[in-house]
Amino acid sequence: MKGLVISTFLYILTSCALEHPDNSTSTSGASAQQSLSKEQFYPIRHVVDGDTFWIEDGSPTGQKIRFIGIDAPENRNAFKKKKEYYGEESKAYLMELLEGKKVRLELDVDPLDPFGRTLAYVYLENGEMVNELIVRTGNGILMTIAPNIKYEERFYKAQQYAREHRLGLWAKEIDKDPRK
Repeated sequence: MKGLVISTFLYILTSCALEHPDNSTSTSGASAQQSLSKEQFYPIRHVVDGDTFWIEDGSPTGQKIRFIGIDAPENRNAFKKKKEYYGEESKAYLMELLEGKKVRLELDVDPLDPFGRTLAYVYLENGEMVNELIVRTGNGILMTIAPNIKYEERFYKAQQYAREHRLGLWAKEIDKDPRK
């Protein structure tokens, strides 16, 4: 597991170094997160890709949310990121899962990423954690960055399940990074 976490961490570091901030985020900083209630369910506004979406939070533009603990393949070329294997399928899965629904957000130690997106564990109204569902179905992979590691073991087990059952992006090859 340690090797997987380290390689995943190195992958995301490389990706983040190439990514540029998205200027379309709404209110950034602590004030945006302070307005979020862990008991409230927020309507989905728009799905960006397999690991990012917007919620209606009462502000004019909404709030951009990035799942904690996971990464999904890119579904389009943006900035210096390139479209990846299974990116379109990953986005389609999240759209099917979230569109027309409401979600509850759980924050961890760091509520924002370097690009101003709110980092969250996301729950459907039936109590299912979307982060875990994405990994368990093979529509994303484990990617934890300290200090937001609360559910790392849970996501690791979900990824093992997807790999063993060759689900989603793991159907192509299970011994290598499926996005290559």
